[in-house]
Amino acid sequence: MNVVAQIAVVLAGLVHVLIFAMESLLFTRAQVYRRFRTRAEDVATVRQWAFNQGWYNLFLAAGAIGGVIAIHAGMATAGRSIALFSCACMLGAALVLAGSDRRMLRGALMQGVLPLIALLAAITF
Repeated sequence: MNVVAQIAVVLAGLVHVLIFAMESLLFTRAQVYRRFRTRAEDVATVRQWAFNQGWYNLFLAAGAIGGVIAIHAGMATAGRSIALFSCACMLGAALVLAGSDRRMLRGALMQGVLPLIALLAAITF
């Protein structure tokens, strides 16, 4: 996998680690739950969903970053496959988010642009 794709994969993974932290560790903070369009009175109800969703994002990040590590450990085919599959899942989730609630477009762009760049770079270079 070329360097541009690898950098985009790692950055996408780091963004998803940040999303994990927001959803699973910091969700009860007002500045965080507001980003997810959650009202203060709904935080207790939504918290378990956010916690679980955060772990999904962490696992996607692990696949992306772990795939790049595998590439550099001599397992190029497996690493590329895992990294790009993780990015495809990230992009798919971003498209679903954008399509389900236009108010979440900013979040969808944050979640989906780097995986898109990684996928395009991997197939064009």
